[in-house]
Amino acid sequence: LFLVKLSSCICVQQAQVYQDTDDIPVPKVIIDQDSDLNATMVQVTFGDRLGTLLDTMRALTNLGLNVAKANVHLDSSGKHTKFLITKASTGRKVEEPEMLEAIRLTIISNLLEYHPESSAQLAMGEAFGIEAPKQKLDVDIATRIHVYDDGPNRSLLSVETADRPGLLVDLVKIFNDVNVAVESGEFDTEGLLARAKFHVHYKGKSLIEPIQQVLANSLRYFLRRPTTEDSSF
Repeated sequence: LFLVKLSSCICVQQAQVYQDTDDIPVPKVIIDQDSDLNATMVQVTFGDRLGTLLDTMRALTNLGLNVAKANVHLDSSGKHTKFLITKASTGRKVEEPEMLEAIRLTIISNLLEYHPESSAQLAMGEAFGIEAPKQKLDVDIATRIHVYDDGPNRSLLSVETADRPGLLVDLVKIFNDVNVAVESGEFDTEGLLARAKFHVHYKGKSLIEPIQQVLANSLRYFLRRPTTEDSSF
């Protein structure tokens, strides 16, 4: 549903021109569950190249979502477009990781369709872009895991790893497998990397060291980064 096949010769030629003449900015998609109590906030950035993103808003609406453009602002890193998203059926923010992943892939699919030059900058370009990224992340050093105290009743878990389709859903599944509950968080797609911050707890309390170690080991095993240094934990 979310894979976009780009067969237009014009798109291919356009991407080549961009690569030959421009410094292509790093695409960023941020899914933020913390900034708004009633809605999921999504921010999309691709230098100063983004248009109105009406097709992206339409594609998200087709997922059964209400989408409102919150604001657009420019700074030295480019044009940032923010959306507020709720479920059309309930008017509430999106909680299900499967739907959050669908939102992420839908946005990236539209980014690849209307900005094909971005495929060489995105890990998703490997899967369904017109050109796979030339740079590949070293699988043994790409993953970073940190756990911080965030009060007596929860912890803040930070994960940085190589991006791929389905990653958000798989991360939440790992948490569930070790009985760690996710309250909220932020999931950022930045070029080839995925960066996630989750507020988590274990039976209503912050993660004690043995639970932290179990969770970190599970993440390392699943993400197949066996040489991630203990110092990054």
